[in-house]
Amino acid sequence: MAQMDKLMEILTDLHPEIDFETQDGLMDKAILDSMDIVHLVTEIGDEFDVTISAKDLLPENFNSAQAIFEMIERLEEE
Repeated sequence: MAQMDKLMEILTDLHPEIDFETQDGLMDKAILDSMDIVHLVTEIGDEFDVTISAKDLLPENFNSAQAIFEMIERLEEE
């Protein structure tokens, strides 16, 4: 399974009612709350073997599936 597909699965499991392929502003529009972010940080860390640190916990990194994916790719390179 491709990495983006894994991420979409994690997001869909968290909120099946949201179309993460088209939805943006996940943080700005309060679609995801702080508990969702804690869950995502844990799931992403486990699935992609990356560490999301406090400096990465910025709304722009979690506003869309694409932004989350770009953060994961960046963390994998570090």
